[in-house]
Amino acid sequence: MKQIKRIMGIDPWKITANKVEVENRRLQESLTSIGNGYMGMRGNFSETFSADHHQGTYIAGVWFPDKTRVGWWKNGYPEYFGKAINAVNFAKVSLLIDQSEIDLAIADLADFEMALDMKQGVLTYRYVVGGVQVVVERFFSIATPELAVFRFSFEATDGKSHDIRLESVIDADVHNEDANYDEKFWKTLKTENTSDGSFLISETVPNLFGVEQFTVLTKQIFKGDFHCTNQESLEDQVIDYFEGELKPTRPLNFEKRVLVLTSRDYQTLPELTKVSEELSQEVNAQTYEQLFSAQAQAWAKRWELADVQIDGSDEAQQGIRFNLFQLFSTYYGEDERLNIGPKGFTGEKYGGATYWDTEAYAVPLYLALADTAVTKNLLKYRHQQLPQAQHNARQQGLAGALYPMVTFTGIECHNEWEITFEEIHRNGAMAYAIYNYTNYTGDETYLANEGLEVLVEIARFWADRVHYSQRNDKYMIHGVTGPNEYENNINNNWYTNTLATWVLKYTLESLQKYPREDLKVSQKEKQKWEEIIQKMYLPEDGTLGIFVQHDGYLDKDLTPVADLDPKNLPLNQNWSWDRVLRSPYIKQADVLQGIYLFGDHYTMEQKRKNFEFYEPLTVHESSLSPSIHAILAAELGFADKAVEMYERTARLDLDDYNNDTEDGLHITSMTGSWLAIVHGFAQMKTWNGKLSFAPFLPEVWTGYAFHINYRGRLLKISVGEKVELELLKGKALKLDVYGKTIELITSYVTETK
Repeated sequence: MKQIKRIMGIDPWKITANKVEVENRRLQESLTSIGNGYMGMRGNFSETFSADHHQGTYIAGVWFPDKTRVGWWKNGYPEYFGKAINAVNFAKVSLLIDQSEIDLAIADLADFEMALDMKQGVLTYRYVVGGVQVVVERFFSIATPELAVFRFSFEATDGKSHDIRLESVIDADVHNEDANYDEKFWKTLKTENTSDGSFLISETVPNLFGVEQFTVLTKQIFKGDFHCTNQESLEDQVIDYFEGELKPTRPLNFEKRVLVLTSRDYQTLPELTKVSEELSQEVNAQTYEQLFSAQAQAWAKRWELADVQIDGSDEAQQGIRFNLFQLFSTYYGEDERLNIGPKGFTGEKYGGATYWDTEAYAVPLYLALADTAVTKNLLKYRHQQLPQAQHNARQQGLAGALYPMVTFTGIECHNEWEITFEEIHRNGAMAYAIYNYTNYTGDETYLANEGLEVLVEIARFWADRVHYSQRNDKYMIHGVTGPNEYENNINNNWYTNTLATWVLKYTLESLQKYPREDLKVSQKEKQKWEEIIQKMYLPEDGTLGIFVQHDGYLDKDLTPVADLDPKNLPLNQNWSWDRVLRSPYIKQADVLQGIYLFGDHYTMEQKRKNFEFYEPLTVHESSLSPSIHAILAAELGFADKAVEMYERTARLDLDDYNNDTEDGLHITSMTGSWLAIVHGFAQMKTWNGKLSFAPFLPEVWTGYAFHINYRGRLLKISVGEKVELELLKGKALKLDVYGKTIELITSYVTETK
């Protein structure tokens, strides 16, 4: 059932629009978001826009712990809910043409165009109003992460002269849409006008939980053809006023360059001020063309490795590039203190800086498309938070370490009980990421050192969380939520039990290979783990030939999704939560998630039976769902289903499949489009440390190509009527193609099957 809302145009390298979407402005803002890993913003207009919209600017690692204690608070609940907070609005520029302020929600605009250029990381929009063509360009610099650049160009279209005035604002009077009772999270410490612009220093308000307060210095400096007529420093704003005469024969340019520095990097106000002055001088010395060139070159370098080329479908091409662009705008591994937020710089929903999505979905992509140091930084992020994960386990009265569902610091900060207490499968994803890194790179140094420290503590958690059923002579795990969040407080979720068993086994194998006396894993403890492995209860149904999602699942009314009236979808927006929980419908891959992760453990017949049973019951209302189904469908030869699921994961936000993109993009799930092509259509596998491919070409495409890094080598894989593998860098490599072992020295070509 394809229910989409497409408001942007199709172009292989751009996201385009030819009108201001007043009714769907929030959606348009989400789709035109930009960032550079350090900070970013939704696609808000700089000019006044009086209609409904969601003003949003965000800085990586800057957040606030909001209180969560409520009437039903229980022991073990997180003390606070971590929020990604809306930062100072530094994009604001009020525009007056001939003394009339331009409000883009109501102005009589002509020739409106908007384009997000993903190749160079620049958002441009243009329009004609009052006889003046206005062109606005903005980018968040990759080369200088603290810098955002806004350029306004003006040209008379009516042959007349016009008075142009601009009021450039830094505004700290901002709020979060999810704030309790409209509370605000910022207070202004200082506002000041200077010879080259203005700056504002703000600080997050005090909190009750001992979490650090963040200080942010935001400075605006200017270039161009306008002269400054006045400056103001108000309680929560600084404003620089500019004026210029636009003549028919002489266009005008105005540049607003914004610098943002935080206490994450500079501890004191004098240090913040000093560095901002130095950076201002450095930025001021460069022309717009130089700043833009550095931006274009930085993105070109990323695309050189990461681009996936698709022939025969501009929709598919735009989808994969959009997802890669937004992923790399959110995170590129430069700062090991950071992780990949579920909304990135595009919205506030969900809160938190990271979910388990990173380890399960993002790690495979970054392993292939970036330096291995990027993935290692993601692993280090979790290792650094091991003490906090131990704290989370103690809060639940359990041994070992429980990694959080949602966090900024490693302390759990999600305030829904069925998530905080029950969705413990996330712990296994942390261990799987260590395995994935080790297996993909062949580098076992992390495993032998930091990795084992994490694995042992996760294993200790699982060994304490299980219980022994004397009646069944089995170990079980009750009271959980699996990946399918449309089931809560269930017993013996097959995926959770399978993952817990694997973690115990992998940890024992790793300790055998790299003994660690300092971790004090006793022989008795190892024997206990081995007993749990041997006796873990994994629900199956022999008649159906499937793994049962959890106890009691087969007793539900198993009506397929296809038999529902489409008006019921999405369920989470049309049904009561009680009805959702009682239904058989699956939000995202659950059993199939395990079959994907451990694909070499199961036969093709097992995969087929489970896929054919569970996929018809899956509503794909999680952004994480379509990619897993695309990968398994491709492996099983269900080409049409694989393409359908690829289109859904690639264009989930572009076509607003789940009717929620106005809240922000689904950043971590954007890896899914790449996974669907590379792990799905190309059937790239690295089981047991050996690389293999078995590509197929979707009928709706004429070809596709991508690069991967693999163990010090750079490969290009092209699929059309023939499959071509090219070794662009590194030593010769043995790998399998369609089950045949070859040695790749320069290139290898075979027929596509």
